[in-house]
Amino acid sequence: MATILIIDDNDTVRDGLAHTIKKMGHDAVTAASGAAGVDAFRARRGVDFVITDLKMEGMGGVDVLKAIAAVDPDVPIMIVTGFGTVETAVEAMKLGAFDFLTKPFSPEVVRLKVERAVELAAARRGRRRLEAHNEYLKTEHEGRFSELIGTSDKMAAVCRSIDKVAQSDTTVFIAGESGTGKELVARAIHRLSKRAGGPFIKVNCGALTETLLESELFGHEKGAFTGAIKTKLGRFELADGGTLFLDEVGDVPPAMQVKLLRALQEQEFERVGGEAPIQVDVRVISATNKDLDEEVARGRFRQDLYYRLHVVPIRLPPLRERREDVPLLAQHFIDKLGPKTNPRVRTLSDAALGRLMAYHWPGNVRELENAIEQSLVFAEGDHIAPAALPAFLQGGGGEDTLEVPREMSLPEILDDLERQLILKAYHKAKGVKTETARLLGIKTSALYYKLEKYKIE
Repeated sequence: MATILIIDDNDTVRDGLAHTIKKMGHDAVTAASGAAGVDAFRARRGVDFVITDLKMEGMGGVDVLKAIAAVDPDVPIMIVTGFGTVETAVEAMKLGAFDFLTKPFSPEVVRLKVERAVELAAARRGRRRLEAHNEYLKTEHEGRFSELIGTSDKMAAVCRSIDKVAQSDTTVFIAGESGTGKELVARAIHRLSKRAGGPFIKVNCGALTETLLESELFGHEKGAFTGAIKTKLGRFELADGGTLFLDEVGDVPPAMQVKLLRALQEQEFERVGGEAPIQVDVRVISATNKDLDEEVARGRFRQDLYYRLHVVPIRLPPLRERREDVPLLAQHFIDKLGPKTNPRVRTLSDAALGRLMAYHWPGNVRELENAIEQSLVFAEGDHIAPAALPAFLQGGGGEDTLEVPREMSLPEILDDLERQLILKAYHKAKGVKTETARLLGIKTSALYYKLEKYKIE
């Protein structure tokens, strides 16, 4: 049922239209003047369609059309005209009117034109909902993408790769140490892809035995094994139309690698204990913290499966390779965790930030988040001081402590901290450049560039 507003200063015409429209099963709202009709439209939500006379005392139909279009340009408006005013009606249609009725008109013509207008109104409502939904998804995408905090060159490269691969349906392989945020990358790819409306299903391949992993991936039939009291859908089935994220895929046992390869190649599998093949439409994103090249070389990972998974690789850098992102990440976790853990805390002290910048973060971003959460618990006042940091970051003013310079911009601070880190590693390596580069986790060529940049001899 639609709600239709009828604006006409002729009682007979207005009432006749209302009677026909109500017999069609719609709700009719009437107004006896142009001004009253516009007021009724503004006051009443949910008007789907407007019928207005062209010639009225005071505000005419063209002015009504303009006023209503200014409030909601998507509402269809039909003009009612008298003999000799068709040219004016055509002009009104150029201004946005949906159609016009020429007096005198029959109930059949009214019904036909109203049905068309209601269909148009429904289509426009659907379009608005779709646009709103798309805007919501866009916001969601941006929200998920914002979890990948960092302005370093390496993180910028990761984000560019995500943008590229999200537009295709190809298989993606994410390499990175534990705690670098591989699942966040997988989710960002899914949410920016054409599969965003479908499911995102994750399975941790390293957390399950071979038997359980097969059941988790492909499901099982009732009675397939002891304890299988009912049929269970596998992750491949649950991910149909969406994305399947195989985390720690390097831990898949050899026998399961064969079955996984077939499922990826054919997009088809059988449940454990089943015989009927099941076809799915699934995009696969995989990740591991292992060196799969080495695993293949040692014969622990099938080369054909490696090539099937490794179509588009994305390497997620460890935190020690993007230390310039530590201040942004730390503040992000304070903003994220602070309201529930310690609402008074707003930031880090300079000394505490120096400790964070000096640490090598073997547990990467996950370890930093854990450290910030622990620091929030023990922080006093409105900032995190060194005393609130976890024990492994206390330092005590030793060689791993950095000084954060004051009265500098963030880029200047980061450059100065990088210079301090290079000097400490250089002295620790007794001037051996290859060892210095190893301690810093960078290439020797990059070290030479930085030594020259900071005039370190």
